[in-house]
Amino acid sequence: MARKQVTWGGRFAAGPAQLMQRFSESVSFDSRLAPFDIAGSRAHAAMLAHVGLITQKERAAIDAGLEQILGEIEAGEFTWDVALEDVHMNIEQALTQRVPAAAKLHTARSRNDQVATDMRLWFKAACAELDARLAGAQRELFRVAEENATTLIPGYTHLQRAQPVYLAHHLFAWLEMLERDRDRFARVAAQANWCPLGSGAIAGTTLPIDREHTARLLGFVDARGRPQVTQNSMDTVADRDVFIEFASACAIVGVHFSRMAEDLILWSSAEFGFVELPDAFCTGSSLMPQKKNPDSCELLRGKSARLQGNLHTLLTLAKGLPMTYNRDLQEDKPPVFDSFDQVALCADVLAGTVGGLRVNEGECAAAVADPALLATDLADYLVERGVPFREAHHAVGAVVALAEKRAVALDALDTREVCKVHAGFGEDWREVFDLTRALAKRCGTGMPGPEQLRRQLARWKRRLAQPLAQKAAAKPKTGPSKRKK
Repeated sequence: MARKQVTWGGRFAAGPAQLMQRFSESVSFDSRLAPFDIAGSRAHAAMLAHVGLITQKERAAIDAGLEQILGEIEAGEFTWDVALEDVHMNIEQALTQRVPAAAKLHTARSRNDQVATDMRLWFKAACAELDARLAGAQRELFRVAEENATTLIPGYTHLQRAQPVYLAHHLFAWLEMLERDRDRFARVAAQANWCPLGSGAIAGTTLPIDREHTARLLGFVDARGRPQVTQNSMDTVADRDVFIEFASACAIVGVHFSRMAEDLILWSSAEFGFVELPDAFCTGSSLMPQKKNPDSCELLRGKSARLQGNLHTLLTLAKGLPMTYNRDLQEDKPPVFDSFDQVALCADVLAGTVGGLRVNEGECAAAVADPALLATDLADYLVERGVPFREAHHAVGAVVALAEKRAVALDALDTREVCKVHAGFGEDWREVFDLTRALAKRCGTGMPGPEQLRRQLARWKRRLAQPLAQKAAAKPKTGPSKRKK
């Protein structure tokens, strides 16, 4: 039986040391690229037949062999060999043993443009998958907002009570954050939607290939179906911008997850009591039997650091490399694979946590009843009576100080005392502290008034009903599957 041998072995008198094999292999993590590698090879074989570099019979044999190998991989029946270094060589070796014509498959390509193609296909699929996961989290947030549309809570700045808002308005802020994240992943997918095959190791090939034909077969096309191929062979194999942009999008959504989680942790504490998190996403204490810890939210905060670390790894990896390909770049895959896995998991956990929480309306109502939340409205009251805002701000500040001195609520002060602070105050100054009035006056675009809330409910209902395919550029046919064990 012929000895398994790496493709570059002809130059060397002996194979690599076993330690070097373990040190240099990547199949332990890049085997998850198998569906994309096979898709690329099938398209490449079809292109070679299209230009006459192999026969249609050879192409058919190669295609059938690759389809069989893909079936074995998906069934978990394929044996990966670290001695063959990576996903590409494992598949090519297995194919060559079954199909003699497979010896021609690597014609006019290098592992450099091959892996670039695999990863761009993977990025398009990964972005589509994360878009779907984030949309799922958005739908849960929307459901909670819709079911609690009349619930008011204090809004906070500097973690101090600031002004009243609808709980739904706060949740819509999170929806906006996730919508920007979905847009970022759509842009990454668009950046990935350029076909690298044909760039070779660095300088293309002397053979008469048709790069545009390959691009069409693999779905690297624009909105009008026109093929998109990379324009510089050196940049194609050296470029890792899409890796960094993907990791950046993951790091940013991780920050958003973390900020949402922090709000939920605060809201579920005894000091706030606005919500109760679902038992299924909390744990207890090994010592204190009364504890209910918001572990899902704390881990969402923690994952944010991990995602930022993956981005930093890629930036550091690429910053000092000369053109074009360097073996350092083998280490570009674990960070993006991990970022994908963690963001997908976090999105599902956020959806589960939010989907199971219960809003404590009584606690929310008690907190938002604080009249100090409408101090700014009191300043606006003076402005409407002709007082310059800075003067009104100062006057209301003095009224707040007076209430603190008297140890009474802001709206419980004697009208005579308030009028002594500033002549602009009238007998009707207490009307400002009607929450219904206060919210109704916040009717401008983006504000938390009831009219705008209704508009935002309708807006988000429409947006979240849109097909996910509209958010992804050239959505791949296969997903970014993990390696089968």
